[in-house]
Amino acid sequence: MTRTLSIAIKENTYQDLKQKIGVGKISSFVNKAVEKELSELEKKEQQQREELRQKLITGYKANARNKRLQKELKILEEMSLEDVSKISQRSKKKSDEQKN
Repeated sequence: MTRTLSIAIKENTYQDLKQKIGVGKISSFVNKAVEKELSELEKKEQQQREELRQKLITGYKANARNKRLQKELKILEEMSLEDVSKISQRSKKKSDEQKN
């Protein structure tokens, strides 16, 4: 399926297309050029996603090796919701006292 588009290009670009490609072949040429650009754009986006994925994996691995962080996480896992609530209340109370 094809679509008809109305696009604007510079006059000198049109003249170059007409001269080098030919009047009846401009649409095909432009379509191929756009497909090529879109393909390159998709490759760049895919590469960026892969780079981000690798950075995340590296970060996760570093955190997994971080002994101090592991100890803190273990403590937090063992804490009950009541403990967390008490700590939060104490922190809020200290904050309110410092404001006054």
